[in-house]
Amino acid sequence: MVSFGLAVHRRSKRSSSLLRREKKVPCVLYGNITENIPLECEAMLLRKAYQQAGESTLVDLCLDKKTIPVLFYATDTDPLTGELIHVDFYAVDMKKEVEASVSLNFKGESPAVRDLGGILVTPLDHVTVRCLPLHLPSEISVDISSLETFGVSITIADLQLPQSVEVLESPDATVVMVQEPRAQEEEEKPAEEGIAEGEVAAGTDEKKDASSNAKEESFSPNS
Repeated sequence: MVSFGLAVHRRSKRSSSLLRREKKVPCVLYGNITENIPLECEAMLLRKAYQQAGESTLVDLCLDKKTIPVLFYATDTDPLTGELIHVDFYAVDMKKEVEASVSLNFKGESPAVRDLGGILVTPLDHVTVRCLPLHLPSEISVDISSLETFGVSITIADLQLPQSVEVLESPDATVVMVQEPRAQEEEEKPAEEGIAEGEVAAGTDEKKDASSNAKEESFSPNS
């Protein structure tokens, strides 16, 4: 298990906008504690910790000369700059299971992509896991070198995980697969349409011939 340290302070009575002008971010701590604690943290330190830890790595908050193991539980970002403007920390009980979102790291090279020109499709880029905080993975590696042809996929059930870590998504959920190149699909489609048009044209000619024969039979010089 990897963890990071982060120094925080109890929040003063200053407004959130004033804190942000001072390059600080308002935060709140809750979870395995007696009460919610408003906090503030240096923006640069907070950004660095979040980039390293994400939402599935424990962070040791240093508060009042004590260390509190937490997870980044929720974050708000500025829509223009992408900078963190508010963070919720969740204090964990190291003896109780937690749920966390863990990113998937796709490794290797798919022969179906390299040799056949296929398109790699990744319906999932993260999964939710349940385990003790001590066993939380920072990421889950997915080896795509087994994808040798089209239509083959890797599902949740195929992921290599310790028995202590449970993935909450369905075991049948597709994690990654390779599709045929679009150009090949488009080439096959007009060919099929051409055959269908030929069949329709042939059917129309047959109807015209049948109609002409019927008219000739109904006409008689003696009528």
